[in-house]
Amino acid sequence: MRNVSPDTLTDAFAAYAAKAPDARTKAVLCSLAKHLHAFVKETALTHDEWRTGLMALTKAAEITTPERNEFILFSDLFGISSLVDMVNTPAGATSCSNLGPFHQHGAPPLADGGDMWKGQPGEPLVVLGRIVDGATGQGVPGATLDMWQNADNGFYAAQDADQPAKNYHGMLTCAADGSFCFTTTRPKPYTVPYDGPAGDMLRALARDAWRPAHLHLIAEAPGYVPLVTELFPEGDQYLDSDAVFGVRADIVVPLVESSDRAALPAHLAKRDALPEVFLLTEFVVRMARRA
Repeated sequence: MRNVSPDTLTDAFAAYAAKAPDARTKAVLCSLAKHLHAFVKETALTHDEWRTGLMALTKAAEITTPERNEFILFSDLFGISSLVDMVNTPAGATSCSNLGPFHQHGAPPLADGGDMWKGQPGEPLVVLGRIVDGATGQGVPGATLDMWQNADNGFYAAQDADQPAKNYHGMLTCAADGSFCFTTTRPKPYTVPYDGPAGDMLRALARDAWRPAHLHLIAEAPGYVPLVTELFPEGDQYLDSDAVFGVRADIVVPLVESSDRAALPAHLAKRDALPEVFLLTEFVVRMARRA
């Protein structure tokens, strides 16, 4: 195409893609090109700015590892990850929220009533919950929870060589009625990694790198849409300034002080090891049936 111009470039891209074998791939990439072209024209992007962006992506590739993905971090900090979560949360289900960069496959099995605390530093926390059908409110049989959080020092196991491998990670199989309980410690707020190009962006915009404390979980069950979300304790100072835009009202949960061990489930393994006063939270996770 010899007469391409700022006004015809987007149409030229679409014409080049006319023979794409997959319609959805064609639609997504043509739309991406359309918005990228519009961004360049709207901002009158300079060569120096264009090179700066390419260098940031190049540096992101250089520092990305299986334990840290700088591209995911960029997606999180731009709010793209959060927006994808929101537009893909099924009706009636608990809000989806960020997977984050610290999920590890192969989490150790955690029995219902099991323990992720293991006597480590921090405030012991008893978690009680239930997985239910978002349409009926009935417990979901066969549900599992893949869970992970940071330790009392604010670091995930993947970040901290002093922690055991997959510390504070667990794969829990819920009871037949969808209920579950376990012990852990109160998660802590932390900063996203800001020593790379994503951090350069935060500094350029005078933005915070802090995330509020949270517990990650992936709920799965036969016949249901998998749910990736986070649970945020009430009262955290960063709930309204989460660097990755992950907080939703329905996934903010209360943490209350309790001394009533007798009221806890009998199969809670660490019930008798809890201090006189411990933290307690209860919540319901709503799942949507597959179409």
